[in-house]
Amino acid sequence: MTSAWGHALVTYTAAGSPLDAWFPSPALGDVPADVDRVLPPTELAEWIGEDAARATRRDWQLVEIDIDAAPASTPDAYLRLHLLSHTLVRPNEINLDGVFAQLPNVAWTSGGPVDPDELTRLRPALQKAGYTVLGVDKFPKLLDYVTPERVRIADASRVRLGAHLAPGTVVMHEGFVNFNAGTLGASMVEGRISQGVVVGDGSDVGGGASIMGTLSGGGTQRVRIGERALLGANAGVGISIGDDTVVEAGLYVTAGTKVMLIDPDAGAHAAGEAAPRTVKAVELSGVPNLLFRRNSLTGAVEVLARSGAGIQLNAALHG
Repeated sequence: MTSAWGHALVTYTAAGSPLDAWFPSPALGDVPADVDRVLPPTELAEWIGEDAARATRRDWQLVEIDIDAAPASTPDAYLRLHLLSHTLVRPNEINLDGVFAQLPNVAWTSGGPVDPDELTRLRPALQKAGYTVLGVDKFPKLLDYVTPERVRIADASRVRLGAHLAPGTVVMHEGFVNFNAGTLGASMVEGRISQGVVVGDGSDVGGGASIMGTLSGGGTQRVRIGERALLGANAGVGISIGDDTVVEAGLYVTAGTKVMLIDPDAGAHAAGEAAPRTVKAVELSGVPNLLFRRNSLTGAVEVLARSGAGIQLNAALHG
């Protein structure tokens, strides 16, 4: 499908600029013929109105988009983020070109979005209403808009709207999931999943681990973590990691990292030459059943072939 739609509650500033849009039930496809295009659904009508303390008003809008085209408005951009977080589409499957230009900076408060240019003037009214300022950013917290099915998120501020979290995912307190990124199955997330990155079923992103995205550093490669893979604590990768592969704790592997293949099987899919030999890590991107480790005596990064299945998550934590 190349189209999507949804009923939105859009928050506007006093000057009429949109701040955010909430889609309770977004859908792929064209708007059904029996949907009323003039009046809002009954369950949304009661939430239309003004908030004097925040100097905002909320109105209903029926939004239709072409997901292959670039985002054209703030409600359009928010619908795309909702499609991801409702797991109706996967990361990198819809067009997000220029999405930052369609997402205004917002002062996020416990009472809802506020125009950041009005924050100083409105502060007394916000305090009187009991609202606290949580941050100023383009992206809100996922849990303020979507409740993912069978997902645990220990700290709501660590997961942005637009994150894709499959059932069985656990995001611990120090885990972070950016928009247009996330998990494709039950996974443990104790590290950072950057924009554009997907993590396969049964994998573990260890405490403090980092997966390089494409928003910083000028990179264009989309990093993917395979199934049953493990990034050890404080490890990091800038290449894709294949199924049943382990990166030891504290080791950061980028595309240009020189790695030594220390047995004939490691990297056989990449070149088929006899080991030992040294290659750039990018040549092993996505190759399954590998162990990346650092030699404690020489400091060299070594790669060994692994056999059998990868890690197993604790079923009691991911049910």
